[in-house]
Order: sequence, then structure tokens, then C-alpha cells
Amino acid sequence: MADTSDTRTPAQIEADIKARRVVLAETLDEIGVRVHPKTIVGDAKAKVASNIDHTLGRAYVGVNKAVTDVRARFVDEEGAPRLERIVPVALVAVGLVGLLALGTRRRKS
Repeated sequence: MADTSDTRTPAQIEADIKARRVVLAETLDEIGVRVHPKTIVGDAKAKVASNIDHTLGRAYVGVNKAVTDVRARFVDEEGAPRLERIVPVALVAVGLVGLLALGTRRRKS
């Protein structure tokens, strides 16, 4: 059986009640701030900005890896160009530009 006797004085009980009111008021103020529309909008903006930063960071890493891979195909370990790979790609690019120029010239005529 639980002891239900309270040995506190009325003054101690009133002090406890006042202390609990202060804590309750602080809690209600905090809840009010959390559910305020400006706080909700600010939190949403911060979350979106964080997600965008994270996505851009991942995209940057992906692009950086792709550029590094392409560079490795056309440059050797010492940084010298690999002409055996660059020349064929350059010839194809020049051929495509030439074909596009001819196609444009024929359309104008």
C-alpha cells in the first residue's frame, strides 16, 4: 500500500505549484514558437536548402569523377597528352562540324 501522507507544508506545496507553472509556461511558449507559421516556413526552407546543397554536392562529385575519367583517357600519368587517342576524336569532331556546315549551307540555298 502506498503512503499517501504528505509531509510538506502549505508554503512548500504553493512553491511547487509556482515552479510547475513556470515550467509549464516555458513549455507552452516553446510549443507556440515551434508551431508558429514563420518557424514552420523557416524550418522548411532550411530543409530544402540542405537537400539542395546535398544534391549539388553529390552532382559535383559525380561530374568531377566523370571529368577525371575522361582526362585519364586522354592524358597519361605524367600529364602528357595521348595523341593516339586525341587525334581520332579530333578528326571525328572536325568531320561532324564539316557535315553540319554543309547541311546548313544547303538549307540556305
